[in-house]
Amino acid sequence: MKRENLDKLKQECLECKKCPLGETRINIVFSDGNADTAKAILIGEAPGENEDKTGTPFVGRAGKLLNEFLKKAGISREKDLYIINTVKCRPPKNRVPTDTEKAACENYLLKQIEIINPEVMIFCGATALKSFYDKKIQISKIRGEVLELEIGGKKRKCIPIFHPSYLLRYHSLEEGSPRDLMLKDLTKIKNLIS
Repeated sequence: MKRENLDKLKQECLECKKCPLGETRINIVFSDGNADTAKAILIGEAPGENEDKTGTPFVGRAGKLLNEFLKKAGISREKDLYIINTVKCRPPKNRVPTDTEKAACENYLLKQIEIINPEVMIFCGATALKSFYDKKIQISKIRGEVLELEIGGKKRKCIPIFHPSYLLRYHSLEEGSPRDLMLKDLTKIKNLIS
């Protein structure tokens, strides 16, 4: 039933022209991961060029780095996660999606969350965080915190983490570095879904 509902929703996305992004996309980027076994939903910002070409989220440089961190934390991308973005189509030049574009996709996003019904929601980066939480707060101030938020009419555990594209600028793994904090946050998530 879960798979049927997601397939129906994906078909709606394929036909969507609610905002200008629907005119410029190559593919919709609906999801990745296993809807049946996922214990957490990871929400990213928006598809980039590689994602638009493949139809799969987090497949470029940032996606490869995310995969490395997931593996180090013992989280299986294929079994533990269902990966989506705040919007299903690539904004031009990989810019941040506008509030109008996010609003056009919001129903799809909320339906995916409702169908998967995750134990934990992971806000990957500031754009994802600000879609559900205080728009003024900086992700660096609350990354790694477990937030109890009402989403889709249900209280959910939500954890903001750095976006892997941010981590591409940092290479140090020393204590307190962004990469160290990312690994600690993912390890906390692993413990929550184990």
